[in-house]
Amino acid sequence: MNISYKGTHYHGWQIQPNGKTIQGEIEKGLSLLLREQVAVTGSGRTDTGVHATQQVAHFEYHSPLNTEDIAYKLNSYLAKDICINQIVQVEDDLHARFNASRRTYFYHIHQKKHPFKQETSYYYHSIIDVELIDKACDIIKDYQNFECFSKVHTDVTNFNCDIFDMSWTKKDSNHLFIITANRFLRGMVRAVVGTLLDVGKRKTSLEDLKKILEQQDRTKAGRAVPAHGLFLEKVRYETEPFNR
Repeated sequence: MNISYKGTHYHGWQIQPNGKTIQGEIEKGLSLLLREQVAVTGSGRTDTGVHATQQVAHFEYHSPLNTEDIAYKLNSYLAKDICINQIVQVEDDLHARFNASRRTYFYHIHQKKHPFKQETSYYYHSIIDVELIDKACDIIKDYQNFECFSKVHTDVTNFNCDIFDMSWTKKDSNHLFIITANRFLRGMVRAVVGTLLDVGKRKTSLEDLKKILEQQDRTKAGRAVPAHGLFLEKVRYETEPFNR
């Protein structure tokens, strides 16, 4: 399943006992359409308020399906802020999470007040030195352990991530941060952006950034920026399941 959603009114992707979630809504719709309980597995979690241009998920079903028909009917059931872009049949061993090779996140920032960006971009009015941020991005890419950017008390066996690409661009009063890696830790992208903003306003030096990365202490890094500027933009697989 190739899925897009605006996460403003949801408690993230993963099913919660007392909150409306993207996964929960899709599972309810599929179970209603297929007349049996259907579990949906996503490529990864997105937190409360985070959006997705492309989230990928899979489900198992024992009989052949008209995938176009199911996608159409499921879209009719779901709210307007969740869209099923495509459903395709894949090999039995393809797993949406474990087979994903790369994930790309975008973080949007605007520095001029804008009435249509309040739920999808972070309004940040301090002056930002983009050249310093570029140098900071180069430093971060040289590391592999990112415990300093991870939420504490997470159920991971290690904090290593391979960052393939990382950039910060500015156009007029808008900024876009792009990061692609094989995996991400919980809260990692928002913590990276918060730390880069501290570098950009000269609160944190490039030498300080190196120390933060080496000390592997979340309390030393910058704050997590608000969720509403973050998008899961793309999920890639060695064998691409969708038509592009």
